[in-house]
Amino acid sequence: MEQVTEQDLAFLRQAIDLARKARNDGRHPFGSLIVNEQGVTVVAARNNAVRPNGDPTQHAEMLACGQAARLLTEAELAKCTLYTSTEPCAMCAGAIYWTGIGRVVFALAETGLLRYTGSHAQNPTLDLPCREVFARGQKPIVVAGPFLEEEAGKVHEGFWVS
Repeated sequence: MEQVTEQDLAFLRQAIDLARKARNDGRHPFGSLIVNEQGVTVVAARNNAVRPNGDPTQHAEMLACGQAARLLTEAELAKCTLYTSTEPCAMCAGAIYWTGIGRVVFALAETGLLRYTGSHAQNPTLDLPCREVFARGQKPIVVAGPFLEEEAGKVHEGFWVS
């Protein structure tokens, strides 16, 4: 597993905070941000827009990738890190791959998320780790995580109860 720095943990906590804000707004509790190569500038920061807006493709990572892709070149994106409160799903991993982001750091693993969501209709888990999605591509993407799973999990406690 790749090493995590204090700076990585600080950005993960920002992603978790974005997830908390989404939940407070009545949306699914996920957050993601993309940081430049120097690790100082947040290029894109998004939280989940799935509910109540109704578009199930509007995951935090997808929104952040779209935002960053409009701002940076492919060469710049390849040196960026995407931080996310929860491991990217297969759809978001695809967006990360096609956007060309070079590194992903996540807090709560998909398997950990399942403990909170169960079989909730609004979040049917697709058990396909992002590392497996990236391994099928031709571009190298470094993945680090899970980290801060307990902190990230707290944002989901009680949310997925029908």
